[in-house]
Amino acid sequence: MTPTNSLATAPPLATPATNQDFLADVIAGLSKRARSLPCKYFYDARGSELFQKICELPEYYLTRAELQILDRYAGEMAKAVGPRISLIGLGTGAGTKTRLLLEQLQRPIAYIPVDISTEQLQRSTKLFRKIFPALEILPVCADYLEPVKLPSPSRKPGRKVVYFPGSTIGNFEPQSAGEFLRRIAKHVGIGGGLLIGVDLEKDRDVLERAYNDSAGMTAQFNLNLLARANRELGADFDLTQWRHEAVYNSAQGRIEIYLVSEIDQTVHLSGQAFDFAAGEKIITEYSYKHTLEGFTKLAATAGFEFAQMWTDDARLFGVFYFTVL
Repeated sequence: MTPTNSLATAPPLATPATNQDFLADVIAGLSKRARSLPCKYFYDARGSELFQKICELPEYYLTRAELQILDRYAGEMAKAVGPRISLIGLGTGAGTKTRLLLEQLQRPIAYIPVDISTEQLQRSTKLFRKIFPALEILPVCADYLEPVKLPSPSRKPGRKVVYFPGSTIGNFEPQSAGEFLRRIAKHVGIGGGLLIGVDLEKDRDVLERAYNDSAGMTAQFNLNLLARANRELGADFDLTQWRHEAVYNSAQGRIEIYLVSEIDQTVHLSGQAFDFAAGEKIITEYSYKHTLEGFTKLAATAGFEFAQMWTDDARLFGVFYFTVL
């Protein structure tokens, strides 16, 4: 991490990753014994469009639950984070949830959205500058999973607060989640805060239906990762010979999302050949589910103190607020 104002150096609205990065990551993932593809590459234009549709599906409870929480408690959240803050949004996408929060903030100094999707970031920045003309908005197109140097607002804020909506923290393995939270704590500094969405532990059937929707939208979203490798890297994945699979691993407390080879086949990429047996899997995403006690303990190891949690009526999802003391 670079000094003081950093969460990797990327100028506002720069392209965060090149095809060379994508190629290197795909080759590295397919070369492992347990094959994998990084879930951060889900979100090209097509992937972002599909994810927006997933959020509207009846089985996908996460977005509805989080929006219910924000509709009801955004005012309380604004009071908790305090006035004159610089709000740093990580992976805020279209900004629907962020807008609910910003509308309630007391005299915010700046909003700094950090997102890997250039198209979504441009759209949301344009919209927010119309809605909040007095607010300084400093967009950064970058992979926030890497250290990112952020722009400084023209006015000094009372404190920095990172807003990390959705359930993306669940994509981190526990050790990596702790390291990421430590980076955030170091960035916001003493007196700073973290407002973060967390998917809570629940019944297996509810979880597996959410990631295996009847419309097949999540399957399309997962398979788009292979389609993107074909489009951008010249790979030759035959999408008809791969299927989506999502299962809940209760021992690990996580949903595991795979692409499964239907047949014995060989995929070619950048002069290399990768052989797959029928039934062999590529892991594309883990999504850990947390308890209040477990996530609070994890955050504490990163230097955060628990302040408050808001949840929906069915206690499916939680929005946590932590501070650095």
